[in-house]
Amino acid sequence: MAAAAAALPRGLRAAPAGLGARGRPEPVEGSESLFVVLGAGFTALSHPPLYVKLLIQVGHEPLPPAIGRNVLGRKVLYLPGFFTYARHIVEVDGKMGLFRGLAPRIISSTLSTVTRGTVKKVFPVEDMEHVSNKDDVKTSLRKVVKETSHEMLMQCISRVISHPLHVISMRCMVQFVGREVKYSGVFSSIGRIFKEEGILGFFVGLVPHILGDVVFLWCCNILAHFINTYAVDDNFSQASVIRSYTKFVMGIAVSMLTYPFLLVGDLMAVNNCGLRAGLPPYSPVFTSWVQCWRHLSAQGQLFRGSSLLFRRVSAAARFPID
Repeated sequence: MAAAAAALPRGLRAAPAGLGARGRPEPVEGSESLFVVLGAGFTALSHPPLYVKLLIQVGHEPLPPAIGRNVLGRKVLYLPGFFTYARHIVEVDGKMGLFRGLAPRIISSTLSTVTRGTVKKVFPVEDMEHVSNKDDVKTSLRKVVKETSHEMLMQCISRVISHPLHVISMRCMVQFVGREVKYSGVFSSIGRIFKEEGILGFFVGLVPHILGDVVFLWCCNILAHFINTYAVDDNFSQASVIRSYTKFVMGIAVSMLTYPFLLVGDLMAVNNCGLRAGLPPYSPVFTSWVQCWRHLSAQGQLFRGSSLLFRRVSAAARFPID
């Protein structure tokens, strides 16, 4: 999924209260424990779609495409959507199979929430100037830059802290592809990664994830600021309501544009780790995330897995069908 998210996913200051980076709940003072519990529940509920998305991202297509029709009535090939794919997982692993890799993901989400709360206490939001309708353009832009920088600091630190558990979760899930059992418990996985890859093994795929978060935050906040400043008329009775949701709507749009960072980061987390999903024919062995990006771009697959419902087979697509 900060990324999704996130991923959608993957810091929405003017979004409805309680929304943080890529739409995740933002802890407030005195309610951090509540947000940890709510976050764990949301993580569990959202895990099956994220699990299916990851298997699609690595190129695992266990079911053949089916013939369907597009809006123009023409026959096209469609790959199985989320419900068909999820049903296949249940047939292979049972209903609990949809929650493979959930434990490290919950820990990762908890670490992210706690870290963001800690950073907010060290750098209180109350000390910052918030954008007001009375500000001139130059002043309001300066405040937006300051707020976005604060959000970026929180997101980058929480991403670094939680990423090792994200890597473990990704690897636990993609074991479905080759039916491996290399990564099982959290502690055993930590020991295995440290032994085989060293400390850097816990941070593979971190750079594209952070870049995606940073691009998302700045594009979302700056675009929302200019829309609120120049497109929303103060004389309109619902102007304040529209402004409060502008960043939320922009977040959805910008998350689609930054999806390739999420995809590349997740692929690098499992690439060449000894699992079938990270080796040919599913994926070449990449030496860097830039090489992975270029490979996906050349194959026309930079948005692979971005849709879970209507997955049309493109002419450039090359999937190993099991």
